[in-house]
Amino acid sequence: MRLPRPMFNRSVLLAGSVVVTTSMLLAACGSKASETEASSAESCVDTSGSTVKVGSLNSLSGTMAISEVTVRDAIKLAVDEINAAGGVLDKQIQIVGEDGASEPTVFAEKAEKLISSDCVAAVFGGWTSSSRKAMLPVFESNNALLYYPVQYEGLESSKNIFYTGATTNQQIVPALDYLKEKGTKSLYLVGSDYVFPQTANRIIKAYAAANGMEIKGEDYTPLGSTDFSTIVNKVRTADADAVFNTLNGDSNVAFFREYKNVGLTPQAMPVVSVSIAEEEVGGIGVQNITDQLTAWNYYQTIDTPVNNAFVAAYKKAYGENKPTSDPMEAAYVSVYLWKNTVEKAGSFDVKAIQENAGGVSFDAPEGKVTIDGENNHITKTARIGEIKPDGLIYTVWESAGPIEPDPYLKSYPWAAGLSG
Repeated sequence: MRLPRPMFNRSVLLAGSVVVTTSMLLAACGSKASETEASSAESCVDTSGSTVKVGSLNSLSGTMAISEVTVRDAIKLAVDEINAAGGVLDKQIQIVGEDGASEPTVFAEKAEKLISSDCVAAVFGGWTSSSRKAMLPVFESNNALLYYPVQYEGLESSKNIFYTGATTNQQIVPALDYLKEKGTKSLYLVGSDYVFPQTANRIIKAYAAANGMEIKGEDYTPLGSTDFSTIVNKVRTADADAVFNTLNGDSNVAFFREYKNVGLTPQAMPVVSVSIAEEEVGGIGVQNITDQLTAWNYYQTIDTPVNNAFVAAYKKAYGENKPTSDPMEAAYVSVYLWKNTVEKAGSFDVKAIQENAGGVSFDAPEGKVTIDGENNHITKTARIGEIKPDGLIYTVWESAGPIEPDPYLKSYPWAAGLSG
């Protein structure tokens, strides 16, 4: 995300449609992806030597490369640190890197290769929900493990995926609570036209109906769209108290520039974004987005010894001008959670890891995180941030502590029916 998150064009999403149809249907209705028993496929992982292989599967080419190279770098940083400290169960970690090429079908193919040919003990990576949905049946049929690091739309769980990014009750719901506390009575919803924004807005509308908020408008634009004159004019005339933004990629550049051009300001009508982190700010132009709000779990500016050490290590490895951000921090965390689970289990075996994952924790840059063994998500501290002229994001509100993951929103009466 050194520039705005690259646009997801429709050809990218549709390319994997055949592969992902079944899993998309399961996720869309909120079914557990692993309700059917995982395959008893025999693992080819070799732990007889001094090394153990893991996969790093990220887009190193195509539209997602700018975002996912950062995630790849964070995975490597964690592996390098772990190896320097003695490895895992006295074995050094060897990364086998693959390029998902920003195509869901390629992610599925490369996942199969990593599992069946390279015999990796776990895979770290993926970004878009379409890449995750394409890989999910591959990991389940091979009974292998994927550690997925990006916030997503929830309504999914699998025994073969560990979700280290936020689910909706750890990002979107806290953002809505924050707006409500600030007196927000009406919202305008703007999003890209694919599964995450559409699902997020279903949740937002259910929350609004139960909390006395009016939805004054809802617009979607094709992924990668750069013409926002009509939508921004509709936002302006609707006169909502705030805008909830689930746009992705280059669309954010055009949206915020047009937003400023028509005279809309964060003071008059703030925008809360859930897909803009430190790396996007420069591409959008800090002058176009200063004082706007974001909802994440991690910011570079978190002032703790653990995060300060993480930021210093990342910049030393990749350059002083490289900011840290939520998705890459979650990827870094995922490697340590895998390590800690393997050590608790005393084994690299998938079943042993699954059985021992519950309660495994890590003192992460974002704060302490713990795996929920029931749904393979992790506890996360929610944070609302404000973008400042230096291009960094500063916390203006955070939850009292880590929030337990609730991917199906079962603890919210207003969400009844959303998960099917």
